[in-house]
Amino acid sequence: MDTLDNWRKSSYSGPGDGDSCVEIAHHRTRVGIRDSKDRAHGPLTFPTPVFTTFLQALKEHPRP
Repeated sequence: MDTLDNWRKSSYSGPGDGDSCVEIAHHRTRVGIRDSKDRAHGPLTFPTPVFTTFLQALKEHPRP
């Protein structure tokens, strides 16, 4: 079955952050993202190449 079932929470999430975070799951053809506090709304999914390009752009333009 083609499901996202290996969700991981960010290593930056923790008690000091109020445990607010996103979770991510990788599949061979896509990546899913969901709100760790509101999983009932379901994930956003993206083709893996699109998500990879997004992450590269974040690394190239970090927040000040």
